[in-house]
This record gives sequence, structure tokens and C-alpha cells, in this order.
Amino acid sequence: MPQTKPSWTAVIPVRAGSKGLPQKNTRLLAGKPLYRHAIDQALAAGAHRVVVTTDIPEILNAQLPAMVTVIERPQELGGDTVPMAPVLAHALSAAGCSGTVVLLQATSPLREVTHIAAALDVFRPGYFELVLSVTAAERSVLKWGVLRGNRFQPVSDPTYCFANRQSLPPVVRPNGAVYVVDADWFVARGSFVSDRMGVIEMSADQSQDIDTLADFEHCERVLMARPGASGAGAPDPQAKG
Repeated sequence: MPQTKPSWTAVIPVRAGSKGLPQKNTRLLAGKPLYRHAIDQALAAGAHRVVVTTDIPEILNAQLPAMVTVIERPQELGGDTVPMAPVLAHALSAAGCSGTVVLLQATSPLREVTHIAAALDVFRPGYFELVLSVTAAERSVLKWGVLRGNRFQPVSDPTYCFANRQSLPPVVRPNGAVYVVDADWFVARGSFVSDRMGVIEMSADQSQDIDTLADFEHCERVLMARPGASGAGAPDPQAKG
């Protein structure tokens, strides 16, 4: 008899303010609002609960699937300089979340269900405190440094500063698409920082983050080219009235 996988909660932060593309989170992308792509991905990946934290009235009053809980984000957590950690900590506490939590940012619509499943598979054995999605980056960043007054401080191994780029090890960067943590661990710590971080890799194309109209239009073209794309979201039979 097949074993049932442990339940998990998806948290989707959706903020009203956007300087690069105003109202992007509720803008129609391939037939449905941008934020709905993240909700649908979470449900398709097997989330037992989806928590949306937002300050957008349209979403606070929207008809959404029965497994979706929408909580109002406090004004002090709605600014564009507010980091993600306090937003997630508030959402977890306000919604009473426990156990495994997957953070899915709405601005990464080219993320696929398989990426969420892969991140959960890496997290479940319990070795990593955080699992995050990454994509390949330019390895020459290892030659860089930061300024401490007039002193150069390498960002990594000092020998990398003088090595040929081709001899440097591969480099990846977080792409913001998927994060997996334990709710109690995160609330207690209030930070993503850990020395036990696991990763799943995504291609550069799949890692596209929407910040501008050009980004939005690119993602729409990709989504519309995928098999089965209809250009419109079908009504959800589990939608709440």
C-alpha cells in the first residue's frame, strides 16, 4: 500500500505596491491573474493548505478554492523595502501554520510543479533547515570583493581573485521561486539564514522573475506556448462563495 506523503502548507506573499509594473500581481497573465498561477501550482503540487498574505483588496475579497486562506498583511509589512522574513513570520503566526511550509513568490510564474516536488523531496529527510531554488550564475563573481574603507575584502576565497575565470567552480544564485522551511523553526529564528541549506536547480528561463512589462510579456509567451495552454483560467469547482 503506497505511503501518504506528509502534509504541507504553501504561503504566497502578494504585495500591492510595484514600481516596475504597477498592479502586476493582479494583472491577467495567460488568462488569469498572476497570483493565481502560484495558487494553482501549489494545489497541483499537493498542498493541503494555501495561505495568501496580501494587502490587495481585490484578493482579500476574491473567490478562491476552499483550501485557500487569505490573511490581510499589516500596512507596516507592505512597503517595497520590507524583507521577506518578517512577512513570512507574520503569515505563519497569523494563519497558525505548523510543519512543512513552502514559500512561493507570485512573480515566478514559470516555476513548475516538479520544482516544488523536488524541493520537498530534498527537505523531507530532515538534514537541511532550508531548501531553496537556485539557478546558474556567472562564476566570475568569485573574483569580486567589498570595500572596507580603502581595503579590498574578497567575497570568497582570496585565491579566486587572481584565478582564470574558467578555473573557478560553478556558481549559483537564489532565484526566489521556491523556499521550504519548518514553520516552528522559522518563526523561532525569524530568518532564512542557516548553515544547512539544500538546493534544487532551475534553468535561467524557468527562473524568470517579473519586475517589468517586458518580463511579464516574456512569461506570457512562454506560458501560452506550453502544451495545453488555453489562454483562460477555467472556473474552479472548489471556489468559495
